[in-house]
Amino acid sequence: MKKVITYGTFDLLHYGHINLLRRAKELGDYLIVALSTDEFNWNEKQKKCYFTYEERKKLLEAIRYVDLVIPEEGWEQKRSDVKEFKVDTFVMGDDWEGKFDFLKDLCEVVYLPRTPDISTTQIKNDLGK
Repeated sequence: MKKVITYGTFDLLHYGHINLLRRAKELGDYLIVALSTDEFNWNEKQKKCYFTYEERKKLLEAIRYVDLVIPEEGWEQKRSDVKEFKVDTFVMGDDWEGKFDFLKDLCEVVYLPRTPDISTTQIKNDLGK
């Protein structure tokens, strides 16, 4: 079984997120999503989510491409997650290109193109108008 992992906040879930999850799942048999906790988002990223961690987790668990949702509590946990879950492929959007190449000694690292013309930031900005 080929395992794939990706990381994200997945706030205000949109079709760009679904595209990423679908393409990530196509790279393997089992997709793990490490979902940023509310504390991690606030303390490390200075992001306040519209939906709580538990609400975002339930949304992700309802998506057919997602097999397991785990908490992301810190930047440094990626190496240990790859080892613990025996991950074959690490996937992120190409806006992170090169940032996770340090994992290449443990697994394949793939940067997928982002879906054009959609982002959570854009949605928040549009709603604020």
